[in-house]
Amino acid sequence: MFRSTARMPVFPLRGLAHALGILLYMASFGFGDDTMPAHAEIDFAHDVVPILKSHCVECHGGEKAEGGFSLNSRELILDAEAVVPGSAEESELIERIISADSELQMPPADQPRLKKPEIEVLRAWIDQGLTWEEGFTFAVARYEPPLKPRRPELPPVIDGRTNPVDRIVDAYWAARNITRPQRLGDNTFLRRVSLDIVGLLPTPDQLDAFVNDSDSGKRQRVVEELLADRQAYAEHWLTFWNDLLRNDYSGTGYIDGGRKQITTWLYQALLDNRPFDQFVRELVAPTPESEGFIGGIKWRGRVNASQTREIQFAQNVAQVFLGINMKCASCHDSFIDRWTLKETYGLAAVYAEKPLELHRCDKPTRQMATAAWIFPELGQIDADLPRKKRLEQLAKLLTHEDNGRLTRTIVNRLWHRFMGRGIVHPVDAMHTEPWNIDLLDYLATHLVDNDYDLKATIELITTSEAYQSQTVDEAPSPVGGFVFRGPMSKRMTAEQFLDAIWKITRAGPAKPDAKVERPDTTVFVRASLVKSDLLMRSLGRPNREQIVTTRPTTLTTLQAIDLANGPILAEMLTRGCDVLSQYDHADAMIVWLYQYSLARRPNPHELAIARALLGEAPSTASMEDLQWAVFMLPEFQRIR
Repeated sequence: MFRSTARMPVFPLRGLAHALGILLYMASFGFGDDTMPAHAEIDFAHDVVPILKSHCVECHGGEKAEGGFSLNSRELILDAEAVVPGSAEESELIERIISADSELQMPPADQPRLKKPEIEVLRAWIDQGLTWEEGFTFAVARYEPPLKPRRPELPPVIDGRTNPVDRIVDAYWAARNITRPQRLGDNTFLRRVSLDIVGLLPTPDQLDAFVNDSDSGKRQRVVEELLADRQAYAEHWLTFWNDLLRNDYSGTGYIDGGRKQITTWLYQALLDNRPFDQFVRELVAPTPESEGFIGGIKWRGRVNASQTREIQFAQNVAQVFLGINMKCASCHDSFIDRWTLKETYGLAAVYAEKPLELHRCDKPTRQMATAAWIFPELGQIDADLPRKKRLEQLAKLLTHEDNGRLTRTIVNRLWHRFMGRGIVHPVDAMHTEPWNIDLLDYLATHLVDNDYDLKATIELITTSEAYQSQTVDEAPSPVGGFVFRGPMSKRMTAEQFLDAIWKITRAGPAKPDAKVERPDTTVFVRASLVKSDLLMRSLGRPNREQIVTTRPTTLTTLQAIDLANGPILAEMLTRGCDVLSQYDHADAMIVWLYQYSLARRPNPHELAIARALLGEAPSTASMEDLQWAVFMLPEFQRIR
């Protein structure tokens, strides 16, 4: 074990005495003006990685883990108890680095010791929480994803499950002796598929009709009906693409003209179900309506070289359409994968209007970039052409029939969206080996076979038994990597959450015992179409100054506060009382709310609690409490 019993001295001092004690302690190691200021923010890639590479990785990185200690990932460092994030004073890594004991010190006595500024960088890194760049590892990378498409042979049909997704997944499960998850009930399936495809809850009437329908083809039919609802589909998927394309309605750049919306173009493209290859070409070689994506953000004031519009272009195109993270390779050759600074600048030069000089770690290199495509085996950019023509060439290369990276990336994003985890994970690290290459490749070729129709891919996934299975908990990954056991539950997006509550708190009663048949005449404006408010932001809607492919999945303190007593939700609950009060009986009120919110009736225990909450004569306060209690249930906030 790396853990030792030796401890660094901790000073039980406060105030000025504490500060002087720390300074004296630092002085005992000779720290002077050449050390990094304590408040300086540490950059993992630029500040920490070079030190670890120079002094530590030879023995504790890649395939080596001397003493059982590996630096290959943050998790391995924490598992060895070598570091206490937030406290360099308590971290054994620092103890050993500064130790004069030849039995304990690291690096060993026969190797060069770390310099004082290097030690201080590591101290600050630990004190600031041991930040780590996602996807980075010192481990030896062995997997290189294929470029060209591949059409896998489908396994035999098992138990009459003919959907190609099921044929591949069933064979995968059979080879691993994994028991298939149980099939979802009709009510849970309808709630899941409605939220996934159009972002809305099914109404109680829709739920009753579906559950009581005895037609064996009703699930296929409801998927087709949901996909045919052009408006609901477009308004729901606007959230996904706004996040991915950095498109918003307010914020940085919009006020001073340094950023341009693509909302009108994007909404129409979704409404028309524009073929994905055409969709990509219109973004990369844009019309005036779609040019906001490649234009990025013109930041105010001075920015570093990796934030210029040209570099943003390279980063965004690579990440969105190819699942390649070029942010690291925007400053230096990547530590994460094979991409180089020269390749990033070559892609950036396709967009540049003037000569573009390479900057390494924000320092000019006196080397000029040449416009180039990162997969030259598919063709190359003519750097002598004007920018418009270069962009047209790039758009054609991106959508080239042999560019399997494009199609694999988008179908992986869709699988992640519907199943809770990508076939390749994370979705922006397409250099990572998929848990099933045949499934990924089949979905990619299926998309091309169907003329790049994303709805065809969505239909294929959502009509599979794999999708229609009960959710499973994500188990810790074994030594051999992730094993797919079934779909995982997903948290509602901020937009889905607010749309659901908006509909419930405005829906006119539709039950026979309601006092008045009062259809809601208020125009329903989806949350995806409006500017973000405080509640949406606390629920995870990003400002979209950066590409966002996955939103936070855990509850934060701010969210808990806003959901507990925030004015936006409180106003919606008050409005919902007008709906509930149309019912003569408390039980009818409760059943309707449960059916709309959770796609099921309350059980006897829940019904008794709700009756007690409402009281003999339901008041505004008690009806608000009932709604709040239901909306706060994990069952409501998650798509199961």
